[in-house]
Amino acid sequence: MTIKRYTPALLILGLVFSPLSPLPAVESVIGEMQEAAAAFLDSLPPELKDKATFSMDDEEERVNWHFVPREREGVGIKDLNEVQKAKLTALLAAGLSARGHTKVDRIMDLESVLFLLEGEAHRDPDLYFTTLFGRPTPDGTWGWRFEGHHLSLNFTIVKGRFLAEAPHFWGANPAKVPVGPTKGLRALKEEEDVARQLLLSLSDKQQEKAIIADKAPRDIYTGAKERVSPLPSAGVAASEMTARQREVLNRLIDVYIGNMPADLAGKRWNQLRQAGLDNVVFAWAGSKEPGGPHYYRVQGPTFLIEYDNIQNNANHIHAVWRDFDGDFGRDLLREHYEQAHP
Repeated sequence: MTIKRYTPALLILGLVFSPLSPLPAVESVIGEMQEAAAAFLDSLPPELKDKATFSMDDEEERVNWHFVPREREGVGIKDLNEVQKAKLTALLAAGLSARGHTKVDRIMDLESVLFLLEGEAHRDPDLYFTTLFGRPTPDGTWGWRFEGHHLSLNFTIVKGRFLAEAPHFWGANPAKVPVGPTKGLRALKEEEDVARQLLLSLSDKQQEKAIIADKAPRDIYTGAKERVSPLPSAGVAASEMTARQREVLNRLIDVYIGNMPADLAGKRWNQLRQAGLDNVVFAWAGSKEPGGPHYYRVQGPTFLIEYDNIQNNANHIHAVWRDFDGDFGRDLLREHYEQAHP
């Protein structure tokens, strides 16, 4: 399901707006997403449409996310014909940049590598599922999820004008492909390399603060929790970094933000600036050397990036973006319901 267009990630500087006052460009993205979601649903026969859709009020299923192989609700790629797959591609294109869509394709393709290595039937690139919550109407409140092993992309739209894009989980096993036609491929290359570049750019004194443990944790601390709170603030803050180090830190954040279309990336950057980029903290645990088990996090007042590469001899990545208030659109939905039921 390769994307047909390229949308570069932009860092839109100097614009300040409330998350509840949408930019026209973001509304345009939401409109494209709504049209793509409606077209995807319309392409499905009744039995698949029933599998794909849940009520927006089904809070249990809407936050029922995970990144491991398991039974999932929704419509699987295996269920779709070529026309329906094309409609799904258009929906993913609305929610992702070209860079992000390429990562999705590569992560899904890693299931074929795991099948080659393990021979297990559940290693299948068609075992990815699309679920919609509510009806994707121009002024509606609805959401959608695309999920499977090592992928969970969650979007919430409120009143056809406001959009939340979290949690987003990205994983890679193997992190570096050891065999087969894609040998040497690293699906999440920048997630590792830019973070290590930042760590090695720090002075000895800065590294003493940044390295919070000699041993990496067994996995990301937040796992697949429905809601997360800030982790301990240990690490080195952006305010303690040089201009060059802050540039690398911003590049690392953009590795994650750049998975979104340019207009959404710009919105996200403005939200981070409003909250205070000086307050962003970088922390590392484990080996500094490539090939060794390692972990890092980037945490700001409103968001958390977690990354871990320790399993399978440090060749298995878990990486996630969480919003403390915005996961599953909680902040947007709270205000929406308060306005609807004062």
